[in-house]
Amino acid sequence: MSATMDDPAQWTVHGSRRVYTSDWVDVDLDEVEIPGRARFEHHVLRFPRPSAGAVVVDGDRVLLLWRHRFIVDTWGWEIPAGWVDAGEEPVVAAAREVAEETGYRAGSLAHLVTVNPMPGISTHRFHLYVATDLTRVGEPDPAESSRREWVATADLPALIGGGDIADAATVSALGTYLVTRG
Repeated sequence: MSATMDDPAQWTVHGSRRVYTSDWVDVDLDEVEIPGRARFEHHVLRFPRPSAGAVVVDGDRVLLLWRHRFIVDTWGWEIPAGWVDAGEEPVVAAAREVAEETGYRAGSLAHLVTVNPMPGISTHRFHLYVATDLTRVGEPDPAESSRREWVATADLPALIGGGDIADAATVSALGTYLVTRG
């Protein structure tokens, strides 16, 4: 089922030109060619580091964060997630994000899935985990969300279907969790 390196539909990259760089993202114009077509420039967002997040589970419920995202001007439920720092393992970053954003320390984190949310334009990768065996360790960072709520796993499909959960990493994590473990 996997494509091979000599697949006739594989795009060829002939070069890349950086048009913007920052600590968060690089924007490049890659000169690419699709077999049988003329070369053209394609925008590519290259991320210098991946992200990590976790589905925080307690029995038959998960802890979600209610957040506003100014870029798309929407509110929605999300899992705790953030950047993986330089030299940090993704599982350690996920544990750190859980503690910072929820006020709980996870005694156990199990890999759930790794996804590329926008592979047609971006190199960004999300390493997603399931966090369990929780211990309350303090108050969460108030800048991370307006509120946090325990949500029954049975309610997740309706929240996703209704658009209250629309963040790609959160949909990927919760959907995978429901299919494989929920």
